[in-house]
Amino acid sequence: MDTLTNWRERLISKTTRPTLVTTYKYWLWLSFLVVIAGNGVFQYWKQWQDGLYVTDMRDRISWGLYITAFVFFIGISHAGTLISAILRASKASWRAPVTRIAEFITAVSLLVGASFVIIDMGRPERIFNVYLHGRWQSPIMWDVMAITTYLTASVIYLYAPMIPDLGLYRDRLADKVGAVRNFIYRTLALDWNGTPTQLRLLGKAITIMMLIIIPIAVSVHTVVSWIFAMTLRSGWNTSIFGVLFVAGAIFSGVATLILVMAVLRRIYHWEEYLTQKHFLYLGYLLAAFGAFMVYINLNEYLTEGFNLEEAGVFAFRQLFLEDFAVMFWFYIIGGLLGPVVLMLIPRTRTIAGVVAAAILVDIAMFIERYFIVVTGLRIPLMPYEPASYSPTFVEWSIFVAGLAFFCLLLTIALKIFPMLAVWEMTEEHEAAIAGTRAKEALMAGAEVVGSATSTERSPDPGRPAEGGSS
Repeated sequence: MDTLTNWRERLISKTTRPTLVTTYKYWLWLSFLVVIAGNGVFQYWKQWQDGLYVTDMRDRISWGLYITAFVFFIGISHAGTLISAILRASKASWRAPVTRIAEFITAVSLLVGASFVIIDMGRPERIFNVYLHGRWQSPIMWDVMAITTYLTASVIYLYAPMIPDLGLYRDRLADKVGAVRNFIYRTLALDWNGTPTQLRLLGKAITIMMLIIIPIAVSVHTVVSWIFAMTLRSGWNTSIFGVLFVAGAIFSGVATLILVMAVLRRIYHWEEYLTQKHFLYLGYLLAAFGAFMVYINLNEYLTEGFNLEEAGVFAFRQLFLEDFAVMFWFYIIGGLLGPVVLMLIPRTRTIAGVVAAAILVDIAMFIERYFIVVTGLRIPLMPYEPASYSPTFVEWSIFVAGLAFFCLLLTIALKIFPMLAVWEMTEEHEAAIAGTRAKEALMAGAEVVGSATSTERSPDPGRPAEGGSS
């Protein structure tokens, strides 16, 4: 019989395996990521030496792939804060195996996304002037402060629920890991012993952070959208951008969470904990946000297209018919309608189908960020030919290095920290067992009562029933 103790020990063994077992495949993967990231650093050094001239950004199109990457990574950071916090707030019984992964995605993607703002600057050392001489009338100033607050809150929200598992690692892995990781576990565990007082205080801290981080997360991507929306450019100057950016952030965040879960499940054989149910529930959430994104886009383009002005005609033609038409229609059909269709058809309502939907979503949402940035800047403000933009090798190298750095941070974190929330999963499993036993007891009691009632009411087989003939 699989007792709770056996189940927990098996969970601990599976969770600690990435920390204790390092294969040659891990080192190959790590080396590959380091090489890609190193090439990005080299290309950025060239950009530092020669200036933004090595990119295709000019005075008329001054934002490009870097700002696209910034918006995209800030968007997928919503995987942890909103998904994890909302699942905790709603007390979803299946949340425990996915929350830690989502929270790691948040912290890592915020670090990577924020770095692209500095990369986009011709004089990156002047970033400190935003803090020293910033103007509160500027949405860029709001954005810097919002992201700084969001990153701080996200790290705290990641760390607080991890304390019991860090205490577990401190106790279980003391003689199995090196001095550096032992020091990390002893320091970060904060003398955790699992006493009732510690559990009560930890529960209060998680609840407070959960309530704080939801409005912070919503405000961050709203402020990001305001950088675009609070201009007089056609295609950007719309009040629906806040809702569009926040919904798109959650949409791409869920998709990224699904992809990371699928990779970890496959590599470390976590099938028992990251089950089909988790993928299907996240797939349903993906489909719901896909439908909502269709509604938002319909609102945006229908209301703006119904009474087109001259600049709006150019904006619509480049999206619907000309330069960006292929990307735009892939975004609509593949990225928004595709996940809905995949979740509606029973044959594709599988883990593979959910992963395919997530891949479509992440590609489509990156494309959406790209054409929002570039098409808005292509619209002529005066009667001259529209500008063109195509990312150079330097830009693509730095962007790919950003993706590699995102994977590299997750890979290193997997080697040091518990990626599954052991204590929360144990509590969830214990509650499920208790619920099952209570249900079985209730059913057994109902059967006994039903049997007794049936015996009392059934006629004696040796005597005729009342009203019957003798």
